[in-house]
Amino acid sequence: MSKDQDSSTRKVLLTMMKTKGPLSVSEMAKRLGVTEMAVRRHLNTMERDGLIEATISRQAMGRPSHLYSLTVLADDLFPKNYHLLTLDLLDELLTHAGEEQVNRLFEGRKEKMLDKYADQMKGQTLEERVSELTEIQNAGGYMASWEKSDDGEYILNEYNCPIAQVAIRYEEACKCELNLFRTLLQADVERTDCMTKGACRCSYRIKPHEGGAPGETAETKNDSSSSS
Repeated sequence: MSKDQDSSTRKVLLTMMKTKGPLSVSEMAKRLGVTEMAVRRHLNTMERDGLIEATISRQAMGRPSHLYSLTVLADDLFPKNYHLLTLDLLDELLTHAGEEQVNRLFEGRKEKMLDKYADQMKGQTLEERVSELTEIQNAGGYMASWEKSDDGEYILNEYNCPIAQVAIRYEEACKCELNLFRTLLQADVERTDCMTKGACRCSYRIKPHEGGAPGETAETKNDSSSSS
C-alpha cells in the first residue's frame, strides 16, 4: 500500500469514528472492505499518536470486544471555523459599542498575557527573554524562531499567525502584540515584516534600550513629547 493510500485509509477511519461513534475492528473492516489486520495496523499507529482510545464492551454472550473512539487530540484534525465566530462577535461589538470597546478587548488580552508571562522573565538577560518569548509563541502555534545578527541585535521570526484572519480586519491585534513584546522584553522592538500586509512571515528586530525608561521606545517617546 502506498503512502497516499495509507493516508487516505487513515482519514476514512478517523471520519468513520467521528460520524459513527465507537466501532469495533470488525465493523471498520467490513465498512472499508479490507482485512481486520489492515485496520489494526492503522489503529495501532493512531493509538500510539494519542488520536484514538479503546474501551471494552462486554456482551451477554461471547468474548468482550474492543470499541475504538476518537480522543480530544483527534478533534483538531477536523475543520474548524473559530475565526469566523470571533470575527462575527467582534463585528457585533463594533456595531453596538464602538471601536473603543473593541480596542479595550484586545488591550485586556494583552494585559492578561503580561500577567501570565512577565514573572518568568524577571532577572533574565535580553537574549534569554527573546528565547523565552520564542517558546511562548511556539506554544501558541506561531512557528517562531530567533537569531542574533552580526550587529548584536536579535531577530524574531513568526512563520504562522493563528489569528491572521482577525488581525487583517482589526489592526489593534497586531498593535497589542507589538506592545506586549516591548514590555515583556524590556527592549526596543520594531516589526519589520507582517503577514497581514502580504509578507510571508512576521519579523521583529529587537535591541537593548539606548536610553530612557525601561519599556520606552522611540515611538512612545515621540507620543509623549507631542502630547506635552
